[in-house]
Amino acid sequence: MHRFYLPPNLVSESEITLDERESHHAVNVLRVREGERVAVLNGAGTELMCEVAAVDKKAVRLKVQQQNDIAPLPYRITLLQAMTKGKSMDFIIQKATELCVHRIVPLAAGRSVVQVDDAESKLEKWNAIAIDSIKQCGSPWLPVIERPVTPKEFLARNESFDLPMAASLQSHTKHPREYVDGYSSEHGRLPESIAIWVGPEGDFTPAEVNDILSSGVHPITLGQVILRSETAALYTISALNYEMQSPRG
Repeated sequence: MHRFYLPPNLVSESEITLDERESHHAVNVLRVREGERVAVLNGAGTELMCEVAAVDKKAVRLKVQQQNDIAPLPYRITLLQAMTKGKSMDFIIQKATELCVHRIVPLAAGRSVVQVDDAESKLEKWNAIAIDSIKQCGSPWLPVIERPVTPKEFLARNESFDLPMAASLQSHTKHPREYVDGYSSEHGRLPESIAIWVGPEGDFTPAEVNDILSSGVHPITLGQVILRSETAALYTISALNYEMQSPRG
């Protein structure tokens, strides 16, 4: 079944109209026909099962037949990702969305090839990638993608997380499971808000590492080999989803 996206303010209960971008994709790429069943995701937890009522290249109309409200995961992962060059950042946005992160904060780290001024224009592109990703995987939840900031600027916000962690090349690291289990033992529940810091190629600078860890962030290991930044992001989010969703006695 084909899936489309419309923001919550454009979704009604009885009949909806796809915007020009989605309509063009529906007609010219997917070749939808009247009477066909499709799904519409609003990015805020709602999936609408619809029937195509009228086909137009600029405004496909749909009749809503069923609404499914899907609860979010019981935990929220914020990915603090140092910006990478080329298409690797696009890859990170895509996969992080598929893995249901709650928020992505691009970081202009000291060793990032891409800096804040260069990345501002990419926000629209990153949001489009995230939208395409939820349509592909069927998740009704669209991550929040923030404007890029430096690590120091983010730390200055003094945001609080149940479990903040950073992928680290240092020796005094632990496996993410140890921190998840430790939090669960201490608080009698799993963490509800998790932050994971992932550095650029060459890692964060020593000063950035000091600032991050001094703020109470726990350093975690990603294994015995040094991973590329995009691989590290995929690894950490997958590992955390595995740990958080594993049955516990």
